[in-house]
Amino acid sequence: MDHAPQNTAPNTALEEATRTRGRFSGRGKALGMAGYVDPSDVSGQYDFLTHTGEALALSPPDGTHFGRIKIGAAWNNVQVPRTDLIGRLLQKTRPANIDVDLGCLYELQDGRRGAIQALGDLMGSYKSLPHIRLSGDETTGDSDGDDECMYINGAEWSQISRILVYIYIYDGAEDWAQVKPQIQICLPDMKPVVVTLSTHMRDLPLCTIAELRNVRNGIAVTNFTEYFPGHAEMDRAYGFGLEWADGTKDGVKDQT
Repeated sequence: MDHAPQNTAPNTALEEATRTRGRFSGRGKALGMAGYVDPSDVSGQYDFLTHTGEALALSPPDGTHFGRIKIGAAWNNVQVPRTDLIGRLLQKTRPANIDVDLGCLYELQDGRRGAIQALGDLMGSYKSLPHIRLSGDETTGDSDGDDECMYINGAEWSQISRILVYIYIYDGAEDWAQVKPQIQICLPDMKPVVVTLSTHMRDLPLCTIAELRNVRNGIAVTNFTEYFPGHAEMDRAYGFGLEWADGTKDGVKDQT
């Protein structure tokens, strides 16, 4: 059994965060596509980070704080062949019912660390620490805007050291190249920053997309695009030191 190194600080175990591979989270089958932005868009309405290691520095537009920061996830609404007799004869397709979830690992300035994600109902809090709150899935994939999003209280950004944004995929898609996921970082009075995957892989269900790091109370956004078999492996790579159970639905304990 593979476990992440244990964090010796008090109350750092994480509960109900990982799950058996290949199962829906039970929070709805978000179908994606509603908020998807074409990476080839040349309208000038977006700032794109399309390559691993590419970075962008953001400063508060009013010189004081960022206001509400929205991180949205969107992906391609993949169509797959129907397997019933009529579907095969008529070469019909159906939505793949992709289950893509958005999450993050965070570290506060005082050293406390934790996770925000739908698995385990680790939804966070906007008004109190960690000042990060996750929405639920947009379950149809057809409404305007992002399919799932996370809100950061920009007025309290000074209390946050770093945020590692990741997405994880289970049923409904064969590889990341089909899904084409992206995150969109939206700040008041600024162009959205769209972070897309620079490479695609098969069979690894978790991908870190971007880091938001506090640099002199500004935000340094970096495209990471790195794939992992699970949460514990991701944690070890980025040094958060949380405790993860191995591949089960009851895997994660809250840290704050």
